[in-house]
Amino acid sequence: MPGLIGKKIGMTSVFSAEGKNIPCTVIEAGPCVVTQVKNQEKDGYEAIQLGFQEAKEKNTTSPMLGHFKKAGTTPKRHLAEFKDFKQDLKLGDTVTVDIFAEVKYVDVTGTSKGRGFQGVMKRHGFGGVGQSTHGQDDRARKPGSIGACSYPAKVFKGTRMGGQMGGDRVTTQNLEVLKVIPEHNLLLIKGSVAGCNGSIVLIKE
Repeated sequence: MPGLIGKKIGMTSVFSAEGKNIPCTVIEAGPCVVTQVKNQEKDGYEAIQLGFQEAKEKNTTSPMLGHFKKAGTTPKRHLAEFKDFKQDLKLGDTVTVDIFAEVKYVDVTGTSKGRGFQGVMKRHGFGGVGQSTHGQDDRARKPGSIGACSYPAKVFKGTRMGGQMGGDRVTTQNLEVLKVIPEHNLLLIKGSVAGCNGSIVLIKE
């Protein structure tokens, strides 16, 4: 499905025609440059590789410099592949946010904020064990029992416990496109998107 690489700017809110205040995420979508065109004969599948944001030549490896030179473009910092582009694209072509002008819903993929090591209440939404009264002052936020003691005498894989939270690849599906601002390469999407401000996201139709 066609898409773009973008950067999450932040969140704001807009008013609908009915006067409702709608929270939305602002994304700088593109412009992206076509850096490679993959086909069935040579690569085994058809896809378009896009590049986003300028990178310094001194920070780019020699093989990648040759890759960008073949496409006739400057080095790019981020690359991503998208399938099923409706338009016929060639090396060096620029893809802008205009491709979402007639699109109503998109899927956005980003990296969630890293929260570090968290307990079961924050990580999995546990309710806590028992009451906080009657002398129980050290078990209110604990997970409780995690397995039997005699049989099977082990903790099953996948048991929800405390651990590393966040920093995962998250895709939010069917987000409504509220507005496209092509002169500033901006995309206003209803609701929230995974990731911190300034992080790279992938927007797909």
